[in-house]
Amino acid sequence: MSPSSPHHPRIPVIVLAGFLGSGKTTLLNHLLLHRAGNRIGVIVNDFGAIEIDAMTVSGQVGSTVSLGGGCLCCAVDASELDTYLETLTRPSARLDVIVIEASGLAEPQELVRMILASDNPHIVYGGLVEVVDAAEFEATRERHPEIGRHLAVADLVVLNKTDRAGNEECARVRKAVAETGSTAVVIPAAFGRIDPELLFDPALRPEAEEKARQLTFEDLYLQERAAEDAEGHGGHLHTAYESVDFDSDVPMDPRRLMTFLDSRPEGLYRIKGYVDFGAGDPGNVYGVHAVGRFLRFTPRPWTRGEPKRTQLVLIGSGIDAPALREELERCAVTEGPAGETRQDAAHERAMWGVLRYVQQPGDDEA
Repeated sequence: MSPSSPHHPRIPVIVLAGFLGSGKTTLLNHLLLHRAGNRIGVIVNDFGAIEIDAMTVSGQVGSTVSLGGGCLCCAVDASELDTYLETLTRPSARLDVIVIEASGLAEPQELVRMILASDNPHIVYGGLVEVVDAAEFEATRERHPEIGRHLAVADLVVLNKTDRAGNEECARVRKAVAETGSTAVVIPAAFGRIDPELLFDPALRPEAEEKARQLTFEDLYLQERAAEDAEGHGGHLHTAYESVDFDSDVPMDPRRLMTFLDSRPEGLYRIKGYVDFGAGDPGNVYGVHAVGRFLRFTPRPWTRGEPKRTQLVLIGSGIDAPALREELERCAVTEGPAGETRQDAAHERAMWGVLRYVQQPGDDEA
């Protein structure tokens, strides 16, 4: 099940961070090769640190590079981030997701702050992914003690190079993440290979449309790398994550659902889908987008003939799928005593918790 909307969704902007040598460029290349049909825009915060093989430009700030398969790459200074987000979110670019690769010495929380503070109506925060070299974690922490601060604000920690690290090294990284107070999901990986569905949804686009929408990019690089992956170590993804579907034709109680969302369990990384709040707001369905600690609702009017139901997908690692489904089922509206109906004012008060996570109407104009 993949919730869909007749309206154009906002483009998720993902920050990919990690100190030099952690493998974030390898992970980025992996996403470009396994983009699940998506058109990806890449913004490189520090061009000097990038080693994408397909890029053949001098590396000056402001350059834009065409990558195979409908992907763009821009090398920018952090101060110009909003300008490039504006460029990449134009309808003519037709991008599905934007990835910002931070400099190996960048403060990722500053990039996150800029995204959250942006008044661009076409984007939504897609999460901070911190890539950690499991085999060299202690040496990295000694050189860069600020890594603890980075882990504390991450939404997803990719424990990379686990093929070179032992259980003790991996356990130390997990302990370091926990000691920061972070609830980030920790995913093991080798060669930067994680399932793209952790970060973005497969594109629901007919093949003919995808071909028609190609920009003038070279595909040879992708084909060669894909062939190498098929023959080498990239044929299988081991991401240790789970996906839970929830589908109900019973409206959700806004207070109960917000209690669930405010206390979502450790390991639950993404929540996406649509919610029917019934009498809480009978005229609208609410799109929900949660990544890490970030949460946003986007209401839109029900379309004529559209079934009124709640459809959610939950993605995480080490989560208890049956327990999550039971918790969501308990969020459904229950009828009161026969003949009892709540007043409109009560319905409005019940929605207050939801409306805290809805952008102001003036900011939603597309």
